Amino acid sequence: MSPTMADGAGVAELLLQRLDGAGDDDDGLCSLEAAAALGLDHQLLVGAVKSLQALGEVIEAEQRSSKHWELTAEGTEIVQDGSHEVHVFNSIPPEGLPQSQLMALPSAKVGFSKAMSNKWIRLDKAAEGGPRIFRAVENVEDSVREKLEQVQRGKAESLDQKERNELRKRKLLVEVTLKSYWIRKGSAFSTRLAKQETELTPEMIASGSWHNLSFKAYNFAALGLPPNSGHLHPLLKVRTQFRQIFLEMGFTEMPTNNFIESSFWNFDALFQPQQHPARDEHDTFFLLDPAEATEFPMEYLQRVKRVHSQGGYGSQGYKYDWKLEEARKNILRTHTTAVSARMLYHLAHQEKFMPAKYFSIDRVFRNETLDATHLAEFHQIEGVVADYGLTLGDLMGTLQEFFTKLGLAQLRFKPAYNPYTEPSMEVFSYHQGLKKWVEVGNSGIFRPEMLLPMGLPEGVSVIAWGLSLERPTMIKYGINNIRELVGHKVNLQMVYDSPLCRLDS
Repeated sequence: MSPTMADGAGVAELLLQRLDGAGDDDDGLCSLEAAAALGLDHQLLVGAVKSLQALGEVIEAEQRSSKHWELTAEGTEIVQDGSHEVHVFNSIPPEGLPQSQLMALPSAKVGFSKAMSNKWIRLDKAAEGGPRIFRAVENVEDSVREKLEQVQRGKAESLDQKERNELRKRKLLVEVTLKSYWIRKGSAFSTRLAKQETELTPEMIASGSWHNLSFKAYNFAALGLPPNSGHLHPLLKVRTQFRQIFLEMGFTEMPTNNFIESSFWNFDALFQPQQHPARDEHDTFFLLDPAEATEFPMEYLQRVKRVHSQGGYGSQGYKYDWKLEEARKNILRTHTTAVSARMLYHLAHQEKFMPAKYFSIDRVFRNETLDATHLAEFHQIEGVVADYGLTLGDLMGTLQEFFTKLGLAQLRFKPAYNPYTEPSMEVFSYHQGLKKWVEVGNSGIFRPEMLLPMGLPEGVSVIAWGLSLERPTMIKYGINNIRELVGHKVNLQMVYDSPLCRLDS
């Protein structure tokens, strides 16, 4: 096979034949010399060496490295045409040359600097018509060209280190590390390549042919395919994004590590009456042990009792017999607004009221019958802003900024009812996949019956909104990404009706 036509296997056979003709077993070949003798690119020959190494003991190959100096493209050009400083010197006639005209020549900047340092030329700044360059000597020798010619002939070692460094700084010379192999015959050397088997098949065993076959050695040190690494769940990704948005807007995260809450903080403090359906056993998980909470801020509790049963702060209340036994019942919290109530109570009892912005993202629980659209727990996102004179316009503007940062810029607001906010609004976002408006959250301004018993100053308003983490995640990711996650076509409306997308807030 002609070396110019050789493929990988052909190059390997050519190398084996060359090695066979090298003589005794102790002799060997340099891959650089072999590539030159065979008229092959060295990297092609290196590939053949590695292929032969994979076959076992056919050859022995020792990697070697050597350093040598090579001319750069600019250095090669100087060997052909002369150095820049000589060009500058030769361009100056006996009567001199204006500096501006000289500097217009190719490579004049480098050449002028080197010729000046060699004192080949001089500059007359007072010359008529502007600065002028004159020759300072009659003849010059192009030592740079001579040094580069020595390197080109392979005699770089004849130059001292200082000279080589100077040429390298001028980017005329470069030190190259060349890797090669010293190749010897192996214990299983042969000039003919036989394909090694990689698998022992039942047919080989049955026929006995495996006795005459050569098998590739098993690599017990191989690492194998890397196992698939873990990935963040889409909910965790969106949760992180929600948290970052809150922090960018200047909110402080509330502590939400208490899944167990008393009915007082979960309901009564929010001006939610004790006969409200949400407080029934079929909607809420009640604890058996401990069944009741025992510690409350009693003055605050009495004010809450009064506003429920008798009214106050401009409200007539609910006019019912408020019972402490109901308020003491421990439950799994049904919303994180119970945490917001605690934070607002502590805010009210600071030495001086300061505006505050709080947020939370955590798990809540509902005593639901599990089916295709309901789960017993989900994640709630809540934002709260307390300041003087906040209005519904402030709430709408805050929501617009919040959801726009999430990527949901098309919003609509619809009046709604909540026991502890007035006015209240549902928040809708348009989804391109469904081609309709999808509810994404609930919001409102906390009622005075909730805030004033806490001790917050009159005139302080608190705007708040809540939503489940799951539905915005589906809206954020879109139907194409959801289909990619599950690996097949899905019904988009079914996804939004699933427990992952429930909206309770």
